[in-house]
Amino acid sequence: MSSFNGDSMDDFKGLRITQLDDDDNEEEAPMDPIHVDEFDDDDEEDDEDCEPVILGFVESPRFAWSKLRQLFPNLAGGVPAWLDPVNVPSGKSILCDICEEPLQFVLQLYAPITDKESAFHRTLFLFMCPSMSCLLRDQHEQWKRAPEKVMRSMKVFRCQLPRVNPFYSSEAPKHDGTDKPLGLGAPLCTWCGTWKGDKVCSGCKNARYCSPKHQALHWRVGHKTECQQLRAVLETSDSGLVDNGVSLTQQQKVASKSLWKEFVLVNEDESEYDTEMSEDDEVAKPLVSVREVDDQMKSLMKDFEGDADKNSWVNFQQRVAKAPEQVLRYCRSSGAKPLWPIASGRVSKSEIPNCKSCGGPRCFEFQVMPQLLFFFGGNNDRESLDWATIVVYTCENSCESSSSYKEEFVWVQLYSQTT
Repeated sequence: MSSFNGDSMDDFKGLRITQLDDDDNEEEAPMDPIHVDEFDDDDEEDDEDCEPVILGFVESPRFAWSKLRQLFPNLAGGVPAWLDPVNVPSGKSILCDICEEPLQFVLQLYAPITDKESAFHRTLFLFMCPSMSCLLRDQHEQWKRAPEKVMRSMKVFRCQLPRVNPFYSSEAPKHDGTDKPLGLGAPLCTWCGTWKGDKVCSGCKNARYCSPKHQALHWRVGHKTECQQLRAVLETSDSGLVDNGVSLTQQQKVASKSLWKEFVLVNEDESEYDTEMSEDDEVAKPLVSVREVDDQMKSLMKDFEGDADKNSWVNFQQRVAKAPEQVLRYCRSSGAKPLWPIASGRVSKSEIPNCKSCGGPRCFEFQVMPQLLFFFGGNNDRESLDWATIVVYTCENSCESSSSYKEEFVWVQLYSQTT
């Protein structure tokens, strides 16, 4: 799998995110990574910034093994592949601060930093509550401008490891289905497959849960019967049952049917979409030309003159139209800034809290586009999730601390009523 940071180590430049097939013996082809260092003030226009941007697209996985942690995957939906499989986040950090339900996995990006040994492996994990009412409350909380007291329905964690570590070989993966991790991971929740299963079913002593809520859900949808059967087997077995402690050489079966559809993320340089197709290109003939789209956008911008939100929306649409299925934009290079869909509801430098671990500044790293909701199968009713963009800021120094998973800062922008 390829990293999303262009600074990945030479030995890992072949790591790539690709779609996988049913043939477990077919090798993945390598893919290029990315990079971002600074955030911008929201007074600056960023629709034409010159920083290189990597676009993320979703594809269905071809191979089951492509999603396993030892391949350092880039994923969206389904369950995470924890980089540190033992010291998984727990306690209140895994809950929506508003409804206190466990958060659901959105995506993860492998983004190592070349010149930092402690970040030879580095992955970012994004989670959110699937409730739109919680997201609306989250948006309201953001505007209190007191980050230390804000209640969040969306959280992002950063985890990093040196090249020599207890979990992985120091050699690059072969990507042929034979790669194995060094040891076991913590048992995960039988229901969501996401968080540490530190609570055990008192009946069968086999099912594990991250919360009483997920235990209750599993009981109602069938574990009540399954538990009785497992207890009967346990009583007649000399060795007992093996729990779902996770080797992660294969993916744990998850009981929940409400997780978002599972994808791998593939990355492409945005510059690849900047060149117009030749007029002789048969594929391009039926499509509207870029020049024609530009003329239409200029006309719309003239109509929207004086309306900052609508003007910003047109700029956003014009940029995204080059690759309309993009679900993510990544750029950790100096001067990189997010592409804001609307003018209102943007965050400024002064509103981005410093890193909780080292006290240093945070910088823009990536943003999630609303197109991801389409692939996740979102509905159009009032209770369904909806956002303009989700922007993630991480510690500029990618600092180390005693905690394996450090919470970073995520800003959600919802659509204005004027767009």
